[in-house]
Amino acid sequence: MKLHEYQSKQIFARYGIPIPQGRVAATADEAKQIAKELGGRVVIKSQVLVGGRGKAGGIRLARSPEEAGELAAMILAMEIKGLPVRKVLVDQAASIDKEIYLGITNDRSARRPVMMASSAGGVEIEEVARLTPDKIIKVHIDPLLGLRDYQARDIAAGIDLPRDYWRTFGQIAHALWQAYQECDATLAEINPLVTTADKQLIALDGKMLIDDNALYRQTTLAEMRDLDVEAPSEIEARRYGLSFIKLDGNIGCMVNGAGLAMTTMDIIKLFGGSPANFLDIGGGASSEKVAAALRIILSDSNVKAVLYNIFGGITRCDEVARGILAALAEVKTQVPMVVRLVGTNAEEGRQILAQANMITAETLADAAQKAVAVATGG
Repeated sequence: MKLHEYQSKQIFARYGIPIPQGRVAATADEAKQIAKELGGRVVIKSQVLVGGRGKAGGIRLARSPEEAGELAAMILAMEIKGLPVRKVLVDQAASIDKEIYLGITNDRSARRPVMMASSAGGVEIEEVARLTPDKIIKVHIDPLLGLRDYQARDIAAGIDLPRDYWRTFGQIAHALWQAYQECDATLAEINPLVTTADKQLIALDGKMLIDDNALYRQTTLAEMRDLDVEAPSEIEARRYGLSFIKLDGNIGCMVNGAGLAMTTMDIIKLFGGSPANFLDIGGGASSEKVAAALRIILSDSNVKAVLYNIFGGITRCDEVARGILAALAEVKTQVPMVVRLVGTNAEEGRQILAQANMITAETLADAAQKAVAVATGG
């Protein structure tokens, strides 16, 4: 889950990372009033969860409260990469001396978090890595020991930060690690972290990604979710506790179990087809849950066939069958459907579905071949 800049910076501030004075505005009048309170010279920053805001005109410098209101009105009327701007962050302008990148993410190959820093801040770190990889300093963090003081000093020295800033930089690095760890983040970055003319270090921008799997214990963060960036089908799936990811194929998949779902997608590809989604209805799925899953699948206009691959262990096959028929009673469709039911009450499930004239299969290979065939008009 992505957090907006203002949300990320509010979290940073709670952990002691210095940020500019500023507040969020939803109207031009609010932005004008905030600018007046901050002294007039402010930066108006669109709050959308995409990169390239500055290039799109979504970040502008205002030199007076009146100009701040005008720029806020213009930015709030924009769409950036298809996303509407609903809020702007009005930050006090800073006198920038030098821009630094500082961030933490997971290094899967090393199986531990890595803190990265670069003297080339203010631009996308991917571009720095591509063009000048030697400018990126990396330090792996032992999650049991945390970030050590000497590691923070090594980073400061590696990016040629003047010694006058080392103590403050170390405090910011430790605070960023604490925020990353305690918020169950997969990314926490400051870009840029700037040195100012009056010898301060300030986080002018912030970005955090939160592990979706940890949101059950990060209830406060979960409430910050911005639904504008999510597909309606994924929002609906989450409401019913379904694991759903939309893909670009034409064969809808409904499977119980993540591993079985991956296998089903692989076999569809093996026989020349393309899955339209990953969908795991989980164990013990009720007919209501199955009906919701089918509605989500059929909401995709690209779907030309639906493949059900249900192994009835905890999940009862007859419950799945009733859910399918319940959904078909609500959503009228001509999309052909192939069903493979194996396990608990499989025979009862097949009998229920026989009434709906569905295509049945006994093996996964047979089911995948039939799904590919009907999806391509065979």
